[in-house]
Amino acid sequence: MPEKTPLKTYATYKPEWAPQDGGGMAFASQVMTGVDNPDSPKGDQNKVAPAVKFSPDDYVDGILAGNRMILARAITMVESNAPKHFALSQELVQRLLPYSGNSVRVGITGVPGAGKSTFIEALGCNLCRQGKKVAVLAVDPSSSLSKGSILGDKTRMENLAKEANAFIRPSPSGGTLGGVTRKSRETILLCEAAGYDTILLETVGVGQSETAVRSMVDFFLVLVITGAGDDLQGIKKGIIELADAILVNKADGDNQQKAMITRADYNQILHYLRPATEGWITKAYSCSSLTGEGIEEIWQVILLFIDEMQKNGQLQVKRQQQTLAWVIQMAEEHIRNTISQNPRVKAQMTQLEQQLLAGNSSATLAAQSLIAVIEEELKK
Repeated sequence: MPEKTPLKTYATYKPEWAPQDGGGMAFASQVMTGVDNPDSPKGDQNKVAPAVKFSPDDYVDGILAGNRMILARAITMVESNAPKHFALSQELVQRLLPYSGNSVRVGITGVPGAGKSTFIEALGCNLCRQGKKVAVLAVDPSSSLSKGSILGDKTRMENLAKEANAFIRPSPSGGTLGGVTRKSRETILLCEAAGYDTILLETVGVGQSETAVRSMVDFFLVLVITGAGDDLQGIKKGIIELADAILVNKADGDNQQKAMITRADYNQILHYLRPATEGWITKAYSCSSLTGEGIEEIWQVILLFIDEMQKNGQLQVKRQQQTLAWVIQMAEEHIRNTISQNPRVKAQMTQLEQQLLAGNSSATLAAQSLIAVIEEELKK
C-alpha cells in the first residue's frame, strides 16, 4: 500500500472563474498546479496534472471530512468496472457503512420533459437555505449504440451547483432497467457518510421500467405534467401505483388552471389504486419550479411521510428489505457474469449464433442447448 500523503500537501490555486467569496473548498473539483513532464522540454507550458493516488485512509478521512473532490473520486471508483478498483471500493463501503443511513432518500421520476431537473434545483436550493446538505444523484440514459452518456444534468442546475451545501453527481445508467446505475446504492452510502442529510435520486424517466428506483429510496415522487393522457392512460401507467406522491409540475402562468384540473384528475385516479406504502394515502399535489410555489409544501409532505413511517417502524423494515434485495441482486449479477465469462458457454454461444443465423436451429432448441451447457458447468 502506498505511503499516505496528507491531502493538504497538494498545491492548489484559485481559478479566475471562481467567485470571490467561494472559498478554497467550494467546488467538487480542485485545480492543482502541474508537475514537469519528463518527456517534454522544461517550462510551465509543458506541465501536466499530477497523478495523485489516495490510500484507503485518505478516501475515508476525506469523505468523513466532507471533501467533495475526494467523494467524487470515490464514487468514480465505485462505479468502475475495472477489477483493480473493486476491492478498494468495497473496502471503502464497508468502512463507511457505520456512518450511513442518516439521510432522507427521495426518488424522483417522471416522463422526459416533466421538469425533473428544474424541480430538483428549486427543491435543493430551498433545502440548502434551510441549512440542509443535499446530494443530487442524477442518472443519465446511456446510448445503446455508443454506450456513452451526455451527463448534462449538472448544467441544468446552475444555481444549485453554486451552493456550498450541495453535491451534484451525474452518472450513466449503463442500460440498466429502471434508469438507475447499478452502483447507486453504494453511491448513496458514500454521500451519507460525507454528511449529506438529503439524497435526491433523479432517474432518466423512461416509463414503466422506472420501478427499480423505489428499491433504494424512502419516498418515491412521480412528476407529471398536463396533457399527458386521459384518466385511463393515467391508471395504465404502472409507475403511478408505486408513487408515494404525485406532483403536477409547471403549475404557473396560463398552465396553472390546467395543472389544477390535472391534480384533481390524479386524486380521483388514486382512489382506485392500492396505496404504495401501507398506512400512507398517496395524494396529488402541484407546484411551479419557476416561481417556487408548492415546493415547500411537497417537502413538508415528505417529512410527514418519514415521521409517520419512523413511528410505526415501517421505515426500518423497508430499508432492511432493500438491503436484502441488494444482496440478492449482487449475487445474481455475479452469477450472470461468471456464466457469461465461462469459456465453454462462450464457445456454445458462438456456435448457436451461427446455427440461428443459418436457420438450422429454433430459438427454443438453442436455449435448451445453452442451458444444458450452463448446468453442466455449474456442477463442476
